[in-house]
This record gives sequence, C-alpha cells and structure tokens, in this order.
Amino acid sequence: MNKYFKIVTMVYLVFLGVVLGAGLFAGIVVAPVIFHTEVWLQSEALSQYQEGIVMTENFVRLSYLVDVLAVAVFLYEGYKYKKFERDMLTQIAAFFVIATGLLFGHYYLPDIIMMQLAGEEMTQAATFINTHKGSEVNFKIFSLALLVLIVRNMQKACK
Repeated sequence: MNKYFKIVTMVYLVFLGVVLGAGLFAGIVVAPVIFHTEVWLQSEALSQYQEGIVMTENFVRLSYLVDVLAVAVFLYEGYKYKKFERDMLTQIAAFFVIATGLLFGHYYLPDIIMMQLAGEEMTQAATFINTHKGSEVNFKIFSLALLVLIVRNMQKACK
C-alpha cells in the first residue's frame, strides 16, 4: 500500500466513524431531548407534531452527510475491488451502507416530510407510523453495516 493510499484509508476510516457517530448521536441523544421538551423547559412548549418537524430537519441535514458517505464508500470500496483486494463481508457491508443510506435520504425522508406537510392528523395515521418504523429499522441496518465496514477496513489497514 503506497503512502498516499494509506492517508486516504485513514481519512476514509475517520469519515466512516464520524458518520456513524453522527447517526448514533442523532438517534440516542438528540431525539430523546427533542421529543421530551416539556422536561427541559418545564412546560409544554411544543406539540409532538412540532417536535417531529424539528427532528425531521435534523435527519434531513444528516442525510446530506449520508449521501456523501455513500459516494465515498462506492469510490473507495470500488477502487479496492478493482485492485483485487476483495473481501465478501466488506462487499456486503458496503452494499448495505450504500443501499440503506440512499433509502434513508431519498425514500423514507421525502415520504415522512410529505406526510408531515399533509398535517398533524396524517402523522397519526398507520401509514406514517409504518413508514417511520421502517426508517428506524433501515437506519439500524445502516449503522450496523457501517460498523462492520469500519471494523473490516481497520483489520485490513492494521495488517
């Protein structure tokens, strides 16, 4: 591995970790705070619908980072594949990172935003609840695949 590719690999690994950290932070820290504003403000300042709109904006901004990540994974892992540095687990994880990342930003988020724009009643319908649950499962798969990709690339880089 030449000097420049080692630097690219380090930047790539850091970027994977940053996106994983941002996703986990949004789900573990930001969402519980936003959806319980009454605890922090000692009064009911926002309705659950309004809290959902705020949280959606957080995930819209996160989706930009996820899109950049999908491109980076495609380019880096594609280059490694072309160089015959192939590993089935890494290929599967890369596929899931790209697929679920794009589903998150370009399938689930637009649907959720569209339903939110339809009004508060729509966000209480079974369609919205199922779409939201699907996006949560999708993001968990994305996070797990991203973790696998980080671990496998770390193992290869440390050899």
